[in-house]
Amino acid sequence: MDTRQLAAFVAVMEKKSFSQAAERLGVTQPAVSLQIRSLEERLGRQLLDRSGRRVEPTEAGRLLYRRAQRILQLEEQLVDDLAEEETGRLHGMLSIGASTGPGGHLVPLLLCEFQQEHPDLAVSLVISDTDRVIEQVADRELELGVVGALRRHRSLEFEPIARDEIVLAVPPGHRYAGKEMPVERLREEKHIVMQAGAGVRHVIEDELRSSGIRIRELDSKLELGLQESVKSAVAAGFGVTFISRTAIEGELATGTIAAARVRGFDPARQIYVVRAAGRSTTRAAEAFLEFARTRAR
Repeated sequence: MDTRQLAAFVAVMEKKSFSQAAERLGVTQPAVSLQIRSLEERLGRQLLDRSGRRVEPTEAGRLLYRRAQRILQLEEQLVDDLAEEETGRLHGMLSIGASTGPGGHLVPLLLCEFQQEHPDLAVSLVISDTDRVIEQVADRELELGVVGALRRHRSLEFEPIARDEIVLAVPPGHRYAGKEMPVERLREEKHIVMQAGAGVRHVIEDELRSSGIRIRELDSKLELGLQESVKSAVAAGFGVTFISRTAIEGELATGTIAAARVRGFDPARQIYVVRAAGRSTTRAAEAFLEFARTRAR
């Protein structure tokens, strides 16, 4: 039902006059008459008795008047609520997915700072590998994802928000700890690799390929899932691994893991926010995106 027709009807009921109702609504008297006629045709009932000097409601008109007042009050409340939603404090829940690289350090800190600025908002972070996060965003299970690798996907948008350096993590007593390793030496190392689907693994496979090395040429018989697993294995001296520097900042500081550079290698990756193309984002998601753009770089 057109609430403009209801507003015209209520104004006529309260003013007992079409002309005064038109003045109240800021429209012409014929416009008010047209709205009332359209409403009567819509309901199939006569609502106003126009035979006397004053406009009086019929029995149906009196019933409609009480209901119309409530409908118009609800409409006014809805408009007020939407206006507050546009300008008021953020609330509700913001759910974000992240791959293990950015999800281990960058994203948790961003979310903690963001939630501190918006105390009425609850945040939830789900950690998976890059491929799974992208899949969840594409399936609209998550509104936003933060991943360390770009995938061509026509229904998704990727926006770079930070650059992440990748280093070769080695045990503290390794001969190249804190030094530069010749690229040929990689074939002599025992490599601990992350599972297929991890963003770092995609980047390193591309970097190795550009140097004429395929990952299958390396001694990489240990595939141990994601970054926490490979970090533990490197710290225990079982091999080396390529990993995000931010993921091992704590271990580098305590000396439980060291980093080496590989000559001719400059592996790095962009950290991307991924979202569904054409999807209308919530205020919380849009606010987090703006926050991340300024803080993550």
